[in-house]
Amino acid sequence: MPLKTLFLNPPSFENFDGGAGSRWPATREIESYWYPVWLAYPAGMLEGARLLDAPPHYVSAEQTINIAKEYEFLVLFTSTPGFPGDIGLAQAIKAANPGIKIAFVGPHVSVLPEKSLKACPAIDFVCRKEFDLSVVEFAQGKPLEQITGISYLNNGSVVHNPDRAEIQHLDTLPHVTDVYKRDLDVRRYNVPFLLNPFVSLYTTRGCPAQCTFCLWPQTLSGHPWRKRSSDDVAREMAKAKDYWPFVKEFFFDDDTFNIQKARTIELCSKLKPLNLTWSCTSRVTTDYETLKAMKEAGCRLLIVGYESGDQQILKNIKKGATIERARQFTKDCHKLGLVIHGDFIMGLPGETHETINTTIAFAKELDVETIQVSVAHAYPGTELYDYAVKNGFFVADSKMVDDGGHQLAHIQYPGLPADEILDAVHRFYDEYYFRPKAIFRILRKAAFDSGDRKRLYKEAKSFLKVRAMRHKWVKDKRLKDDAAAAAEPVSA
Repeated sequence: MPLKTLFLNPPSFENFDGGAGSRWPATREIESYWYPVWLAYPAGMLEGARLLDAPPHYVSAEQTINIAKEYEFLVLFTSTPGFPGDIGLAQAIKAANPGIKIAFVGPHVSVLPEKSLKACPAIDFVCRKEFDLSVVEFAQGKPLEQITGISYLNNGSVVHNPDRAEIQHLDTLPHVTDVYKRDLDVRRYNVPFLLNPFVSLYTTRGCPAQCTFCLWPQTLSGHPWRKRSSDDVAREMAKAKDYWPFVKEFFFDDDTFNIQKARTIELCSKLKPLNLTWSCTSRVTTDYETLKAMKEAGCRLLIVGYESGDQQILKNIKKGATIERARQFTKDCHKLGLVIHGDFIMGLPGETHETINTTIAFAKELDVETIQVSVAHAYPGTELYDYAVKNGFFVADSKMVDDGGHQLAHIQYPGLPADEILDAVHRFYDEYYFRPKAIFRILRKAAFDSGDRKRLYKEAKSFLKVRAMRHKWVKDKRLKDDAAAAAEPVSA
């Protein structure tokens, strides 16, 4: 028998969506939880294992510590914002269960293995990048020195074993939906722009795109694109439909679902007979024929990373797309009746007051159903992080998130301070949603669905609360900067 193993997405900030499925770990304006897909794979490989997703199931730290007493091995998915709290939890678990072995996994420890190990003696080892087989081998009794892709302390010195090769044959992995059925309550998961309840999973790993800010391809999933067979995906979807007949939507949360036209069209031909409603990620480079095949196979919505309305910024972040292509893609989606959730980022390299205004105007021109506006976050291990360090663009003494886990602006540029970048996020939302066309869309949605009406009301309250908190941060920072400027001695 393998070690009795607990796979943990840990409790953290209230409503924090931080591990094993969230590419942008933070407490969002509206409570949202993605599925812990990465943890579900190894959890499906070990007999007696359990996947505990604490945040959406409202499992407290104290409850987690008590649950961990029953296990011999803990695999904890951590994040950069959540790491300080996660090591405190690991120490408490070790104190309550001294014999338990603890491994940390996720982008943060992939990039900073030595620093992570030295920060927390309770960690027995960390996994770099894909961790599925590394933790399974340890649970099955393989000695640390023989496991590739891990780092650990040996007599006070950090040992980095050779890198582990990326998994090529994804069909050999278990179906995550089997683990969800066993360990999770799918009604607990919510993403505002998806139909609820929803279930998300992957059909590929990796992303060949080179976006400088994107966390996972640079730290966890890798750039090489690997795909499951369309038959394997179809088998899992048929099973998932049977598991949860009440689920309204399935979401393919790949780094980029439809990056290869032939594979996308083939997969759509297998999904179409299942009569599912599904959504996915998409790049603006996807052509009309592919989008049409997706729509006919049951696709409802696409998450699209537009990022910016300024072509030079897109070049700076190596987006591999043009403004004109984004316009045509959006027109194609509107023509086909595909809904778009558009993602934009304020504060990317090259950002100015003018480019902010350009991006807001561009978003209004596209007029997609919903948007998400984030501040640029430079995570360790990304090209954006190295760029910000090299040029001194990090805000002194600024944290990535506030005490509640909400994103803060921690990058600024000459002529564009951090408080103005964060302020631009709120102005973006205000200008976008307080247009007659957008207001009518929301009211029409609420009028025809009482469930949507209640949900929209709750989401509006949450959004306004976070908005007020961030406005206070902006005001306090400006007062602090003004006070610092006033205290500086006047040069002769």
